Amino acid sequence: MLQLVFDRAAIKHNINTVKKRAGKAVIYAVLTADGYGAGLIPLARLLRDDGIRHFAVNDVADARALRQAGFVDEEILMLRSTTDPEELEALLDLGVVCTIGSYETGMALNALAEERSTVAVAHILIDTGTGMGGFLPSEPEKLLSIYSYLSNIVISGTYTQLSALSGDVNAQMTLFQNSLDTLHRAGLDTGITHAADSDALMHSEGVQLDAVRVGSAFLGLCPHRKSDGLRPVCHGEATIDTVRWMPKGHTVGSLKQLHLKRPTRVAVISCGIYHGLGAVFTHNESLLERLLFRRRNALRSVRYQDSRLRLLGGVGEMATALDATDAKCAAGDVVRFDINPLYARGMQRVFR
Repeated sequence: MLQLVFDRAAIKHNINTVKKRAGKAVIYAVLTADGYGAGLIPLARLLRDDGIRHFAVNDVADARALRQAGFVDEEILMLRSTTDPEELEALLDLGVVCTIGSYETGMALNALAEERSTVAVAHILIDTGTGMGGFLPSEPEKLLSIYSYLSNIVISGTYTQLSALSGDVNAQMTLFQNSLDTLHRAGLDTGITHAADSDALMHSEGVQLDAVRVGSAFLGLCPHRKSDGLRPVCHGEATIDTVRWMPKGHTVGSLKQLHLKRPTRVAVISCGIYHGLGAVFTHNESLLERLLFRRRNALRSVRYQDSRLRLLGGVGEMATALDATDAKCAAGDVVRFDINPLYARGMQRVFR
């Protein structure tokens, strides 16, 4: 048995915490990376049950999966600006709100909508520091010119992607507001405005605007401070395959061998790097610690009832050895461990 276990009550607590922080702002639930590891559809259903009706994705396949799963009336925003004809065709067929982050995307989307004698709905993306796409605030003429050629597109929103790595959030918000002012002075409707992601919403002031985009905060995965009230929602569980005594001097471990300094009772679980074991940061780590983390083996022990079983020889590729000398565990017993669902694979998802 190898399971990725999600705590429904903890997720609901985080949803309510996000709602309080968002205030009157519309919440776009971001479901990228397969719902941050929780599963696209299961997480979307939990969010919809709590009244969230706006979703955001980064892949056409995710938008299609949501529609096929019964999310037919909910608004879905595609966060990636694309010029691919097949993707644009699919987005129009699915009734998805597109993102226009370049002149080329606007032209491609408008031409397709005109060809189909329909109107596409889109949000304009402004780049205030991520460099990942969008119109630059320093080039307002490009932003204004796009409106002159969008006869078959309705602009229902304008947004930016804030980044703590790009510098001061307030400075980014100022750049975004300047772009909005430019559009307003030209008599153009910016629609619903949004800038804040999970990190900005939970830890910055004055970023709510008309809407916010939240994903990792629902699972307690965004950079965390004790004051934000978010809770971890996920842990892993695995059954012990074997337990046996090994003599002093015997080696344990595959990727990193350890010479036992005493007779040791060794338990083995069929869980390793492949499954995401060790690729875990805690709920309280800083943004810098998370960025430096990558895939280092941060895990040192797993839990069995009230005991801690220390890893022997580090995390293995497919299996990991544990020191069970002082624990009364046996084959078939279950151990628990911290795990980041973003890295987890080969594990059955369970919601409790």
